[in-house]
Amino acid sequence: MQVAPYLFFEGRCEEAIAYYEAKLGAERLDLMRFREAPDPPPPGVMPPGTEDRVMHGRIRIGSTDVMVSDGMCSGRQGGFDGFSLTIMVDTPAEADRLFEALAADGEVRMPIGQTFFSPRFGMVADKFGVGWIIIANP
Repeated sequence: MQVAPYLFFEGRCEEAIAYYEAKLGAERLDLMRFREAPDPPPPGVMPPGTEDRVMHGRIRIGSTDVMVSDGMCSGRQGGFDGFSLTIMVDTPAEADRLFEALAADGEVRMPIGQTFFSPRFGMVADKFGVGWIIIANP
């Protein structure tokens, strides 16, 4: 069994994919637009003009696959409360680099620094509101 996160960006999925490619070195694996679905959604379910939005995508960050979508294309921000994605790296320098990349246009929730359990640990929300925990393995 494998558990994978599925993030809904409500109309900003393409932007999010490009962001994670640039900031985290994510690799784009799959991308399907609503217009490419074998069966269209029932009338009135999706807002007009969403045919080219991302119905389903998959990116790989490190060795983890993350599913992504524009969801219902509502345009609402948020919806990422109550969880964080954790990136575990081998060096404090790599932890610092990733933390700074996400914090540059995000919100620092806990500054990165040394803790009793890790040489580097920090918490940040990226520009989409996704929470990230960055930790260097001891």
